[in-house]
Amino acid sequence: MLPPWGRWNIASELPIGTCTHRWRPKSIYGHSFTVYQATMRGGLTVSARRVIPDAPLKVLLLMLGRGLLALFLLTSACPAWSASDSEDLPIRSRQISNFAVGSSATRFGALEFLGGLEMTSSNPLFGAVSAIRFRPDGSSFVAVMDTGHWLEGAVTRDEQGRLSGITNLTATPMADRNGDVGLAKWKVDSEGLALREGQAIVSYEQAHRIDIYPDPGFAGSKPIGSLALPFPISELRSNAGIETIAVSPKDSPLAGAMIAIAERSVDKADNLLAGILDGPQRGAFSVVRKDPYAATDGAFLPNGDLLLLERRFSFGSGLGMQIRRIPGDKIKPGAVVDGEVLLEADMGYQIDNMEGLDVVVRPDGEVRVIVVSDDNHSILERNLMLEFRLNTALTQ
Repeated sequence: MLPPWGRWNIASELPIGTCTHRWRPKSIYGHSFTVYQATMRGGLTVSARRVIPDAPLKVLLLMLGRGLLALFLLTSACPAWSASDSEDLPIRSRQISNFAVGSSATRFGALEFLGGLEMTSSNPLFGAVSAIRFRPDGSSFVAVMDTGHWLEGAVTRDEQGRLSGITNLTATPMADRNGDVGLAKWKVDSEGLALREGQAIVSYEQAHRIDIYPDPGFAGSKPIGSLALPFPISELRSNAGIETIAVSPKDSPLAGAMIAIAERSVDKADNLLAGILDGPQRGAFSVVRKDPYAATDGAFLPNGDLLLLERRFSFGSGLGMQIRRIPGDKIKPGAVVDGEVLLEADMGYQIDNMEGLDVVVRPDGEVRVIVVSDDNHSILERNLMLEFRLNTALTQ
């Protein structure tokens, strides 16, 4: 049964396509919202559209009702996904020239803003990017979406070397340990990503785990192993689990070991739960919590220091982000680590719900920091990619 309130218009078409489940409001001022679309394999596309007055309360009621509509359509229309069902995602990109709104300044502490992108797509599957990792060529990347999808593509640059667009972007559903795909979001809420030789490693929250996939071949494969946390998994809160996983440099104090940091789950001292997942120093440590910030991603610098991306949100102050540099030689079992804040930004800057961070080392040794946002498939949020150059003194 469809939600009882309001007027729903159900439209059906008959294109051939794979099964997709999509939430994507189409208009907020025009009152008409496409809130769900399900495309059956081999045939029927079903979409639901609701016409409502332009009032915040009614918008909230619409969002509450989408769960019932999803249940109706998922149980009656869609067959199982296949792990080989990838989708091409056409991307439109708008260049961002200034980081500070209304200012041409480029220097922000230890970081220099180089440019960015605001990305949109006609395919409503695009969005919800949680983590990103660039390949050694500095342009190809792998990302994960918290809807349980792999995202692969490459960045393009203009004549000045600034980010100009995204090309060859595809999304593929993730498989669980049984090889199943198209699962409920809480089962495949992918939040963290790390790449190392032959492996793509993903952290999931809600159904907490860290799974290892083959690389190449992760798209279309089920996990080939997993990594255990050095503390009880029961200490992780449902929607505040491991969002940061990162591989340290082989010649750093951690000698190539992987670390994990929780988004908001804390120990008895109210510090963020964290751990070294492998290697001779395997064990738990903690990261000083910087309330109201939550840790969303991190990556190691060539010298072994960790850059930690954190974000905050409140209705009073809006969105914020910061990047902390944590000395790599301080990360040890039993340690409580902290570090200097390299960058802090609020709504006066071109930011959104910043969730992903990676460090890219160019052939000349220059270190770039790239951060991306998770739009939560919301018309009120944006998909951003921002690029900075890090002061060379911090990379030695």
